[in-house]
Amino acid sequence: MSEQKIEFYKGPAGGWGALRSVAKTLMKEGAPGKGARTLLAANQPDGFDCPGCAWPDRSHTSTFEFCENGVKAVAAESTSKRATPEVIGEHTVSWWAEQSDYVLEQLGRITEPLVYDAVTDKYKRIAWDDAFTLIAAELKALPDPNQASFYTSGRTSNEAAFLYQLFVREYGTNNFPDCSNMCHEPSGSGLRPTIGVGKGTVTLHDFEQADLILILGQNPGTNHPRMLGELRDAAKRGCRIVSVNPLRERGLERFADPQDKLEMATMGSTPISSHYVRIRIGGDFAFLKGLCKLVLEADEHARLNGLAPIVDSAFIAEHTSGFDEFMQDVLDEDWDVIQTESGLTKAEIEAVAKQYMESKRVIACWGMGITQHQHSVATIQMIVNLLMLRGNLGREGAGVCPVRGHSNVQGDRTMGINEKPTAAFLDRLGKVFGFEPPRSHGHDTVGAIEAMLEGQCKVFFAMGGNFAAATPDTLATYRALQSCELTVHVATKFNRSHVVHGQQALLLPCLGRTEIDVQAGGTQGVTVEDSMSMVHLSAGLNAPASEHLLSEPMIVARLAAATLPHSKTPWLDLVADYRLIRERIEAVFDDFAGFNEKIAKPGGFRLRNTASERVWNTPSGKAKFSTHAVPRDTFVHRAKASEKHRDTVVLTLATVRSHDQYNTTVYGMDDRYRGVYGQRRVVFINDEDLRDIGLKDGDWVDITSLYADGVERRAEKFRLVSYDIPRGNIASYYPETNPLVPLQSFAIGARTPTSKSIPVKLTRCDAPAA
Repeated sequence: MSEQKIEFYKGPAGGWGALRSVAKTLMKEGAPGKGARTLLAANQPDGFDCPGCAWPDRSHTSTFEFCENGVKAVAAESTSKRATPEVIGEHTVSWWAEQSDYVLEQLGRITEPLVYDAVTDKYKRIAWDDAFTLIAAELKALPDPNQASFYTSGRTSNEAAFLYQLFVREYGTNNFPDCSNMCHEPSGSGLRPTIGVGKGTVTLHDFEQADLILILGQNPGTNHPRMLGELRDAAKRGCRIVSVNPLRERGLERFADPQDKLEMATMGSTPISSHYVRIRIGGDFAFLKGLCKLVLEADEHARLNGLAPIVDSAFIAEHTSGFDEFMQDVLDEDWDVIQTESGLTKAEIEAVAKQYMESKRVIACWGMGITQHQHSVATIQMIVNLLMLRGNLGREGAGVCPVRGHSNVQGDRTMGINEKPTAAFLDRLGKVFGFEPPRSHGHDTVGAIEAMLEGQCKVFFAMGGNFAAATPDTLATYRALQSCELTVHVATKFNRSHVVHGQQALLLPCLGRTEIDVQAGGTQGVTVEDSMSMVHLSAGLNAPASEHLLSEPMIVARLAAATLPHSKTPWLDLVADYRLIRERIEAVFDDFAGFNEKIAKPGGFRLRNTASERVWNTPSGKAKFSTHAVPRDTFVHRAKASEKHRDTVVLTLATVRSHDQYNTTVYGMDDRYRGVYGQRRVVFINDEDLRDIGLKDGDWVDITSLYADGVERRAEKFRLVSYDIPRGNIASYYPETNPLVPLQSFAIGARTPTSKSIPVKLTRCDAPAA
């Protein structure tokens, strides 16, 4: 672990710092040669898909296509460290629960299935057959299948996800809490009613043609580093890039491509953002509505003065509905409200509007800085409104681009991991497999936690992920998991969720993406779908970390066979050769016609995206303009207006990742681009806010959330770091700050936790003991 210090970073994103980090990561995991060989196969036609983010690969044929983020994910999976039953069993689970997420991560790969022994408070080995028998017995003993919930991580392959949802529905429930519920659920919820699909509409080719790229609430330098290569190329050819973000992030300012020999040799770099908008946390909706207002006002002026129109009236007339109501609502909006709620002046918004109106082809990208807010669905629909004003949907170089996180989070949803399945999907699934699927909607993530707390969910099964660390309201989530009769986690490495367990608990170790998967029918590959709807094959090249590991499809099949002895589905036959699973996928989903043949080609194939063709699968057959008022009654507004907090400086907290982190996996204790080393419990705060509160840089504070539900939620012992962030706003890392988000604080229309807009106060405390 590095020395604890704050030392602000002045270099570009990427560059030599990234290469040094790569070398350090490979050495730390104890297999530098193996790790480097593994990386050479990342994102190759005959290799594996990177288990990191869902950003697509340029051609799937490059010689060395990876990024620092991917290196950490690959190295963590390829590590020489082993969490054997003896290593994990050396201490009690209670002892492990006191250790940091970083310490748990560093144990390495789990090598055998484990069962919790309540007498010794330790995990011990269990045979696979016995593990499946135990789970099946608990599931069959439940009086109602809806008393079980089945979580899915975004790293699960298409084949595993398809079998998983099939098993769960044959078992009798649609309880599918999913990692999408906590990140990009608002993207789908916002897009489907407006353009008829819940996915992005662009491809990498569109990035080559765009005149303007809007990046909203996203930090690609840490979360999607491969995206910086596309932004760098776009910037070099003169494309404008407007970044809208409260924090000034290095990856949005300058980037040096570690794979560009000239740039590295000359210590050069490329400016990324041509314009950087320092919006206040939660102000994106007002900002976007202000842009729409300026576009409409400019169009009105142009038409009155005989100038070329700004708005694409032909597109609006042919392809959209609801425009007149939308236009009137926007024109009636008050500029004082827009400026107050966005934290920007009208002049600052005008500067962006000018660039938008001068650009013929515009792409809008966004991340969780947009989705994890109370009004995130409305904000995403306002993004669509802005694009439709100038016809920036369904044409080359333009469209929407929600940038998703985990490598197959989009594919899991395509495969049917959804607590609210459509009737058409259930009809088709039942017809193909000869059973009647359950029709009632199931639990999402928040609903699953609530059901556990209410005693209505007795068994919790997780296909990957780290549910206890990823979810909001940490103490409530812990109580929920601990109330279960059985918790089961399919995993590659030890994590927080494994020490927050039910009365009975199992850990089932699976193969990683980088490992060779041999079944009865030979060596297998799985498929994944990236953020741009490209589906391609992934095949590992490393020997499994242990002879006791099973693949995720095999785990599902053996569990299904044990639980559903009268099922018509030939579970074990299907997993003998994954091509048989893909044939069943093809039978259920028309877009996967010729699945096995299509993925045999390098790069795979793209699923049809009707919105990119200007075919709108909406009730009206047209894309829909959405009308929303500027949010002025959020949880933050209420906290500031509360008489109870009259003498309190109420701040808005956004939770963020560090650079040595992917989702809840903590690879190290540094955040290079923000200048934080050897520590994680920090709060980034404006220097003027420090003075107002009577604190100074380096002081220690407790953070208390200010929701009006009577529950005290506190995160303790954080070091204040003076930072370039708008006044009234602070930022800190998750999962350390997840305890501050109540279960009931979620997005309207999507139920995604509002982890990017938490009303809080800071209270001075003593520094932690050395």
